[in-house]
Amino acid sequence: MGCNRNCGLIAGAVIGAVLAVFGGILMPVGDMLIEKTIKKVQEVVLEEGTIAFKNWVKTGTDVYRQFWIFDVQNPDEVTVNSSKIKVKQRGPYTYRVRYLAKENITQDPETHTVSFLQPNGAIFEPSLSVGTEDDTFTILNLAVAAAPQLYPNTFMQGILNSFIKKSKSSMFQNRTLKELLWGYTDPFLNLVPYPITTTIGVFYPYNNTADGIYKVFNGKDDISKVAIIDTYKGRKNLSYWSSYCDLINGTDAASFPPFVEKTRVLQFFSSDICRSIYAVFGAEINLKGIPVYRFILPSFAFASPFQNPDNHCFCTEKIISKNCTLYGVLDIGKCKEGKPVYISLPHFLHGSPELAEPIESLSPNEEEHSTYLDVEPITGFTLRFAKRLQVNMLVKPAKKIEALKNLKHNYIVPILWLNETGTIGDEKAEMFRNQVTGKINLLGLVEIVLLSVGVVMFIAFMISYCACRSKRVN
Repeated sequence: MGCNRNCGLIAGAVIGAVLAVFGGILMPVGDMLIEKTIKKVQEVVLEEGTIAFKNWVKTGTDVYRQFWIFDVQNPDEVTVNSSKIKVKQRGPYTYRVRYLAKENITQDPETHTVSFLQPNGAIFEPSLSVGTEDDTFTILNLAVAAAPQLYPNTFMQGILNSFIKKSKSSMFQNRTLKELLWGYTDPFLNLVPYPITTTIGVFYPYNNTADGIYKVFNGKDDISKVAIIDTYKGRKNLSYWSSYCDLINGTDAASFPPFVEKTRVLQFFSSDICRSIYAVFGAEINLKGIPVYRFILPSFAFASPFQNPDNHCFCTEKIISKNCTLYGVLDIGKCKEGKPVYISLPHFLHGSPELAEPIESLSPNEEEHSTYLDVEPITGFTLRFAKRLQVNMLVKPAKKIEALKNLKHNYIVPILWLNETGTIGDEKAEMFRNQVTGKINLLGLVEIVLLSVGVVMFIAFMISYCACRSKRVN
């Protein structure tokens, strides 16, 4: 009987060991099955006829772009005495964007790429806004501020000054939200007897335009390149600038190649800032029951070329940039037809102290003003994002232009900041949980249960066996 009992204990221990080993083996096997399944789906993610392709052509997620306008409170003091600019943030004013389907979609089977146009459109959302598109703001006069930069010759500035005075334009102007964002006929430019564009606006032209021609890899031959941009032809001067500076990398941030690890640096292109930028891992987040990795835009991305050599293309001169040591802003004038436009994080977050010094009432806040992407690591899909940027314009003293002649120093004036956001909807989140994370979690649970039960059984039977042996010896 003792022999039988010993045999039973040994058999139990063996079974426990087998379960433990099987559970351990199942883990890498399970990972392989997950990888194989995702790859099978991802290989056709940008191939016509798949659900993924359909969602790529037209996003099913509502994307909103919120604007906060910096309303100048003391325009006369600044113009006459070169005082600090007092601003009051007003917003949000919300538009729905990215609701139009991609157009001119063309597959290239030889290069495994797909090219397309991304139409632009914006629909005002009154219920998500603090006011209407007719709300008026006192803002920098975009045309007057750009004149010294576009025409540094003093003789030419003298000629332009006559048009500025005749049009009764000054350093600041009153404009409605709709005019500021989408365009208005400038009275000063309207008098210039040269063939120039007289309609200007921060995002003019936008509606009924396209955000360039993109060509991305469809992932059919190499899953690690799916959705990565191959070429982009869009804004004037961007192609040469970006080729020289290697500024078009990564995806459009809607998705990334699958199996995202925390150590990966996610690169994505944004035509708003005329370059690719990157995000690094910040935290693990649970989004509607789906585990995601939050990747954040680091302060180093807006560092000075002295600190971050990758930003050398955004140091175009030595005076404004203080010999390329100024940080927190990027000069994107080269892809804005020479206009002195600077991009930063809202309220000059992570910027040099001297940027905010001549501007009153700025309050940079990491939580409200940082950019992040919440990426599901297995598929690489971005399920939530917040892209936050500030549009600024440089204005310099100009002795030949009366509206600017009293300025004692340069200003990088904040015009507005935006927050473009999108979050996976409840219905799609449930579908994602059922089709992806649910199955993965179930497989992971089976692995853990088998491993745990096997280890417990092995230990329990070995303890019993040792106890039995001890009694027999005694």
